[in-house]
Amino acid sequence: MIGPLLIIVALVVVLPVAFIITGGVLAVILGQSLSKEGEYLNEGSELIDLNV
Repeated sequence: MIGPLLIIVALVVVLPVAFIITGGVLAVILGQSLSKEGEYLNEGSELIDLNV
């Protein structure tokens, strides 16, 4: 009886939290890398100063 309860808890609690945390971490990594790439590719542009 304890086995099915552990599986239900894992499906309802653990997996959604893990997906949310993983998605947040991936979003931060992607956002930072795209920001740095944009600054690198447009170095010297006068528009970079306006993106603060």
